[in-house]
Amino acid sequence: MGKKFKAMRGTHDLLPEDSQVWRRIETVFVDLCWRYGYGEIRVPVFEATELFERGTGFATDVVQKEMYTFPDKKGRSLSLRPEGTPSVIRAYLEHGLSRKAKVAKLYYMGPMFRYDKPGAGRYRQFHQLGIEVIGTPSPQADVEVIVLLWEYLKAIGLKDIGLRVNTLGCKECRERYSGVVRDFLEDRLDRLCEDCHDRFKRNPLRVLDCKVATCKEVIADAPEIGAVLDEECVSHFDEVQRYLGAAGVDFHVDSKLVRGLDYYTRTVFEVYHGATGVDSSLGGGGRYDELVRELGGPSTPAVGFSAGIERIVLALKAEEVAAGQHHLLDVYVASIADNSFDYAFDLAYELRKDFRVWLEYESRRPQKQLAAASKMGAAYTAIVGEDEVRNKTAVFKHMESGEQAEIRWDEAGSWLKKKLGGN
Repeated sequence: MGKKFKAMRGTHDLLPEDSQVWRRIETVFVDLCWRYGYGEIRVPVFEATELFERGTGFATDVVQKEMYTFPDKKGRSLSLRPEGTPSVIRAYLEHGLSRKAKVAKLYYMGPMFRYDKPGAGRYRQFHQLGIEVIGTPSPQADVEVIVLLWEYLKAIGLKDIGLRVNTLGCKECRERYSGVVRDFLEDRLDRLCEDCHDRFKRNPLRVLDCKVATCKEVIADAPEIGAVLDEECVSHFDEVQRYLGAAGVDFHVDSKLVRGLDYYTRTVFEVYHGATGVDSSLGGGGRYDELVRELGGPSTPAVGFSAGIERIVLALKAEEVAAGQHHLLDVYVASIADNSFDYAFDLAYELRKDFRVWLEYESRRPQKQLAAASKMGAAYTAIVGEDEVRNKTAVFKHMESGEQAEIRWDEAGSWLKKKLGGN
């Protein structure tokens, strides 16, 4: 026998029995983005490495430790995208989207890649969905982005979620705060983990994002950013909180929330799953008013979020939220006579206009076909034999209850719609 291959560590296959959950996660997101006036953008899975070094931040753990980087055949350094925002901003600039509308509202979905230690909800190829609002400094845009994520997670059925928000101030405020945090941590380095020693050198604010217990004890006493915020940044954050309250979204201010990427300014936020605590982030984001300029464009304010699909799936399972569709198939069409396959083929063709239908290709004993229908997760089996061909009917058997009904071919579609609730 030849070598047996397995999926690479940190990746996973999405099988048909799981895909219903994913499809619903994606469909609800697309529908909500459409209602909020967002357009879809699809960007390549690899870019010039420099894009992420300048966009995501050279000092971040993502760029320093986690990117999949490789030379192409001409020796150019390329990287699989570890996140979506730099690629979206690159496309925004390359295609002149600012000329088409003052504010660009974009959404995306797709795989991202980080060489990280695999764990629950954490993969080396993982999937994110996200939005970007580019071209406005308004705190209302911050709140729209937050509310869209909040409404989305509620719409797919999650109840046990929480929201924490913070402000990092503008670029100048952030730099002042970074100095304050550096001074605070300098005498406490011996109590920080090895990674935080490196973060301290590259970006002290990243220490505030550490999840190691000993580091969390240290940063619990760290000074808060409020003392260094200028009046404009204070006013912006006050407005964000006011609009969140007006929208009826529960939140709490977490002065230690900084998020893991260097480009954030002013508002940052995170939605977490309450069943496993604030470390179980489902998604988050914030404002990044310097990123467009950093990537070669004019000074342009922007705000957005991303959310991890694998983590959302875990949260849905934890709350035992149904996927939406219970059955993988609506109808399994079984031909049980030598002269009934042509009729079964026509029946399946008609039913497929409205339903998910499997047509059995081979003539097998009825019990074997019923067993196959059950194993494949069909709601009904439509049985076609000699009598059914003669009467232009099919016997529909409900696979869970065992109830049967003989239905005329021309009435089968409307009958199934009533039984399956319009699916």
